[in-house]
Amino acid sequence: MIKTASLLMSVLAGISALLCTTPTQAIANPNAINPIPVLNGSTGLPNLVGRTRAVFQVTGMASPNNTQNYNILGTDLGIMWDNGRGEMLTAFGDTAGIGFPNLLAGSMWSWRSNILVRSHTKNPAEGIYFNSVVTDMLGQARDLIPSPKIPFLEISRIPTAGIAVDGVQYMSLMSVRSWDDVGKWSTNYSGLAASGDNGETWAELPATRRPNEGGHAEFQMNAFLSDGGYIYEYGTRPGRNRAAHIARVRAQDIANLGEYEYWDGHGWRKNDVNAAAPIMWGVGELSVMYNEYLGQFISLTTDPFNSVVMRRAPSPEGPWSAPEVLIDTRELPTAYAPSIFPYQTGRDLYFLTTVHSQYNVVLMRTTL
Repeated sequence: MIKTASLLMSVLAGISALLCTTPTQAIANPNAINPIPVLNGSTGLPNLVGRTRAVFQVTGMASPNNTQNYNILGTDLGIMWDNGRGEMLTAFGDTAGIGFPNLLAGSMWSWRSNILVRSHTKNPAEGIYFNSVVTDMLGQARDLIPSPKIPFLEISRIPTAGIAVDGVQYMSLMSVRSWDDVGKWSTNYSGLAASGDNGETWAELPATRRPNEGGHAEFQMNAFLSDGGYIYEYGTRPGRNRAAHIARVRAQDIANLGEYEYWDGHGWRKNDVNAAAPIMWGVGELSVMYNEYLGQFISLTTDPFNSVVMRRAPSPEGPWSAPEVLIDTRELPTAYAPSIFPYQTGRDLYFLTTVHSQYNVVLMRTTL
């Protein structure tokens, strides 16, 4: 494991002036982040007084997971799924650490685009603890699918969804071309990667790429749901405050784009991505799951005001209810990417969300 404490002492003097200005909005630019506690204004969990409570710091130097030992000082997303054998896999997105800065990506940090941890936590009431991290030979969390990180070619390859099918792990990733305005970015395509060894090594599946054009543009950022032998894929255009669409495919055909069906508002249309009709509006990063306590499907996302919200529906395609605020933007204005904990916990709904002002991931609990 990397002993980052001594490394931090040697580099903080050079970067502290850049870090002391904490951004107030959840912007996407990887240079506008500050994962160092105290310097970024954070000394503990967010103090929430509304419907939701912050439970546990999952990543970063303030986390009991001590992710700095794997050169994870800051990261985002936290997309969780069961690997099919009772172990939870979590993919994180753009990840900052100490090392050679990625200047082409506009970052003073050593930058990775997609990393993976494993956990056996089933009851998250006391937190989510990691059992292992996919690392390189130096013990650092490593990219699963490398990205050249060259502006206007591909600046990042970011995971947006994960699921297990017949012992194989699948991730949906978006190829980010550029960071644009706040809450907006451009992509080249989205596509699947697969792992047959529980997430240790991954291979891209080029035949699953959806270019950012035509109907495929609506599936650049995705979420997965498994129900009734189908994998449902929820998609939006890149960025936040978008319309969401839905596709489905028999689980065994997840890697065959020609077998996907698209909801047109009335029924399912096979292999006709242009027929997909919106099922929700004002959506950012999305997570969907069936909730046994409610007896309904639920989705989590951020709304146009950057509040974390929940919707309910009787079926995967909807109709989806009006959004219910779980975390008001006035309480935590830089929260984004809520991801539902994959194991049922009764009346308590647990989810991860990124706090951009800390640039780390926090476990939240809402009582339904």
